[in-house]
Amino acid sequence: MPDPGPSPVRSSLPAAATRFGVDLLTNVLANAPEGAAAARPALPSGPPLPFLPASAAPAAPTVDPSPGVVPVDVPVDAPVEASVPNGPVVERVLRGPSGLGTASLYPGRRAEPPAAPASEPSVPGHPIPGLYHHPVPEPDPARVEEVSRRIKAWALDEVELYPEDWEDQFDGFSVGRYMVACHPDAPTVDHLMIATRLMVAENAVDDCYCEDHGGSPIGLGGRLLLSHTALDSLHTTKDYQPQWEQSLHADAPRRAYRSAMEYFVRQSTPSQADRFRHDMARLHLGYLAEAAWTQTDHVPEVWEYLAMRQFNNFRPCPTITDTVGGYELPADLHAQPAVQRVIALAGNATTIVNDLYSYTKELAAPGKHLNLPVVIAEREGLSDREGYLRAVEVHNDLMRDFESEAAAVAAAFPAPSLLRFLRGVAVWVDGNHYWHQTNTYRYSLPDFW
Repeated sequence: MPDPGPSPVRSSLPAAATRFGVDLLTNVLANAPEGAAAARPALPSGPPLPFLPASAAPAAPTVDPSPGVVPVDVPVDAPVEASVPNGPVVERVLRGPSGLGTASLYPGRRAEPPAAPASEPSVPGHPIPGLYHHPVPEPDPARVEEVSRRIKAWALDEVELYPEDWEDQFDGFSVGRYMVACHPDAPTVDHLMIATRLMVAENAVDDCYCEDHGGSPIGLGGRLLLSHTALDSLHTTKDYQPQWEQSLHADAPRRAYRSAMEYFVRQSTPSQADRFRHDMARLHLGYLAEAAWTQTDHVPEVWEYLAMRQFNNFRPCPTITDTVGGYELPADLHAQPAVQRVIALAGNATTIVNDLYSYTKELAAPGKHLNLPVVIAEREGLSDREGYLRAVEVHNDLMRDFESEAAAVAAAFPAPSLLRFLRGVAVWVDGNHYWHQTNTYRYSLPDFW
């Protein structure tokens, strides 16, 4: 009998959405212990989403906020809407959680960013004029205080992250305010701490290996490889395993990576952990590309710089939004090209925000720092001001593409976990801008207006 060859690939985004968005969640709810739901406080759900007929959607469940990953559903009560990009879909899908007690969590999205309405929250700092962004409410001060207390204790007592003379810089980073703004639907402070430890560990690697505190492009590949084994364990022989385990305590970045990853794995699924490892490998590849250009004194073309920034960017942060939210976006949905494009656009836009807000800080530091305004000015023969304003336009284009693509995915493939994930990524984008705008300890704007 002739070999029929491999079966055709059957997995598709519509099939995955149906399988995970309705059947799986229905089965989970059906198998839950009787009376368990009534004893659990409910998480904020998203707003009603107009993409799935009510007859096809299970009733909105309550959610266990204890550590671990629990699927979360959202109420759906209206028929599919045909209009997708730049319409009401964007407004409804990409805003934050709603429901009892969650009105303050809305990002307050607007059609055009530059002119701030009277109702915009009063926050420190000034947004970049003309930058397309969405203001967010002040993050919960009680959560900010508790996250800030816990992360400092972790940094000092558990991983010995920094010496005393770095304390003001650690405090000035305001990581508690950052993470609470980016994850307003986290069910507990423990969930917020997952993201906070990873954020601090990633910055320790960047500072100590690449930039401010002894970093250098020389030998960076070896340092990053060894630190990556704190995230993606080495599997070796009995003779050499103890030496590797000991190496994980050799410096602050590796201690931070090891500890933060251990906490993350306890509250994530294997799929979520593997997803994060993949995105961290992307990040480290981006570090290496930038380091190589520094060593050769190469200023890349603008498109080359943007390619590097797609890897050396914030992507690992929004990609864990479901873990921090206490649910899971199934791997088959996360891996779909349309979803990957949305995540990539979000990471790219948020990273250009960093280029723009850190511009004056980087210019004041020794050596030549590559950022988008600098690369545009040099490669396109523009003044510093013109290069900066052109970079604002690039960011705005990325943001609008992100919102349009996210709305199209949400409208076409309405799995409840995917809808919530898209909202979570959008809220992370807004929270990231909020932190950059308000962190006047680190950032100030150039005098271009």
